[in-house]
Amino acid sequence: LNRLKRHKAAIMTPLTPAEIADALSRLPGWSHRDASLHKTFRFGSFKAAVDFLHRCVPAIDRLNHHPEWTNVYDRVVVRLNSHDAGNLVTRLDVELAELLDGYADRGV
Repeated sequence: LNRLKRHKAAIMTPLTPAEIADALSRLPGWSHRDASLHKTFRFGSFKAAVDFLHRCVPAIDRLNHHPEWTNVYDRVVVRLNSHDAGNLVTRLDVELAELLDGYADRGV
């Protein structure tokens, strides 16, 4: 139990500006502003955008870290930060960004 608590604390520690810059160098299309990671995913249709959302849900639930996202026609706009870390970016946000990119790259 203590090990799990330490792991949770480590991934919920806010990242430094250098750590965020390093993460962004590996996350094409993502930006950092307003203490959050942001990306707009574009798809070929409304159905493709909604399919992307639905395909991501099981993995997001397993990660137990949920995005703030909106869908307008063929776009999904994502904002990531960690409420438990004072609404700042953590390693968990980077993991979620990587997860979302993976689903988008596989096509919808």
